[in-house]
Amino acid sequence: MTQSIVDIQPKVWVAIDISKERHDVLLELPDGRRKGFRISNHKAGFDRFAAYLSGLELPCHIAFEATGDYHRILANFLHTKGFKLHLVSSIATARTREALYNTWDKNDAKDAQVILHLLKTGATQIYHDPLVNNYNDLQEIANTYQQVSLRKTKLLHSILNHYLPLYFPEAQRYYHNSRAQWFGNLLLLAPCPAAILKYAKEDFILQARETGGGKRDKSRWLSDYYETARNSVGLPVEEDTAAMAMFRPVLMEYLDCCKLRSQIEELASQKLAGHPDYLHLQTIPGIVPILALLILAEGGDLRRPDRKRKAYTAVAAKVARVAYGLIKTGTDYCRFIEAMEPSGRIPSHEP
Repeated sequence: MTQSIVDIQPKVWVAIDISKERHDVLLELPDGRRKGFRISNHKAGFDRFAAYLSGLELPCHIAFEATGDYHRILANFLHTKGFKLHLVSSIATARTREALYNTWDKNDAKDAQVILHLLKTGATQIYHDPLVNNYNDLQEIANTYQQVSLRKTKLLHSILNHYLPLYFPEAQRYYHNSRAQWFGNLLLLAPCPAAILKYAKEDFILQARETGGGKRDKSRWLSDYYETARNSVGLPVEEDTAAMAMFRPVLMEYLDCCKLRSQIEELASQKLAGHPDYLHLQTIPGIVPILALLILAEGGDLRRPDRKRKAYTAVAAKVARVAYGLIKTGTDYCRFIEAMEPSGRIPSHEP
């Protein structure tokens, strides 16, 4: 088959190894000559780089590997200058480095050569800039939500695995829902048994009701909680000790994270209200609004080139893992979660 004019048109291959302060560039001209140089990670360096490429007066194909978020600003700058951008998979870079150099050791000069090799052989993806393609805001919402959730979880673990076991271990059985902010407010009101028992039972119930907790009457629940505090085996500390002074900021930060997470969820719902992809995704059982947001933020426009093949690959890999598990354990696949054993394992159909 003869090559098309587009295929044989002279072009410049440009491989960029991204780092925090400067980027290593390896460039190959149509005659096979290569040039290596570095560009600084600021506008003056970007301008010089773009001017140099434009001065070659040839189509430039530029490839780079995603490196944290350090590639984003350079990629966006080059996009505004009209260059064709390619994204190289980190896994592909690592595997090709091992194949070409028989080493897994990361090296900037070698990485640029690996990226150039992948670019020339067509083993790259088209780079889609989140800002240009209008999903940068979704990514920032999703990233912030993830960071807030991680911080909230860390604080919750500190509460459940440090403070309560020491000062009110019996209180843990009253905690049932990670979204129950009311329990956090209750602990903030009275973080230890001594802080609870300074009230008469009726007064404590009245004070505790003021912390929220929905429309349900929790008088019986609070009465039991009060009696539990009376018989607690926790360390007998007073409310005005330094230990409780350290506990309160943790509770306050935890509650702030809960509020912030709810605000981000509301912002996401407003941002995507009426978005057809957002609505379609939520028809899948188990896909709640925030999960739909994460899918759209991470995947971007799933209609763009090469995503169908990747989806097929991911599904095939999942099927292969399931098949391996069934054969290894000698069990049959169970379609419905209701048929699963309490342990969570898929039961066999053997009598």
